[in-house]
Amino acid sequence: MYVVSSTFGGADGLGNAGSNGGGISSIGVSWSIINSAFTHNRAVGEGGNDGTPGGGSGGAIYNDGGTMTLSVCGTRIEDNQVNAYGSGIFFVSNNHDGTLRVEDSLIRNNHGGEWNVLPGISMHEDTVQITTGSIIE
Repeated sequence: MYVVSSTFGGADGLGNAGSNGGGISSIGVSWSIINSAFTHNRAVGEGGNDGTPGGGSGGAIYNDGGTMTLSVCGTRIEDNQVNAYGSGIFFVSNNHDGTLRVEDSLIRNNHGGEWNVLPGISMHEDTVQITTGSIIE
């Protein structure tokens, strides 16, 4: 799936909300997100799907499933919020064979959650991550 030159949220009060994935959410889908913005979105569920229903992960992007790739290029992910995991990005490849690629992007000032491998990014530590030319804080 490709997302190009799109805005999810945009300003305080204009953000989206979902149990998981305030901006976008998918299971078993590979994404290429190019020159887009995810700001002021919220994952409002509770429990993080740790044996309980509810969610609360992926303030901007929720990507879960088998082997998949999430590529984020030239994209701003900022001022998103969660109750559970991945205030900016929740990326879990269940078999740990996926790839997260972040290029020339800005990920900062995302709030809430825990289990961050990188600031605002929740994923398995042994899943491939490639980060170039980006600010992640």
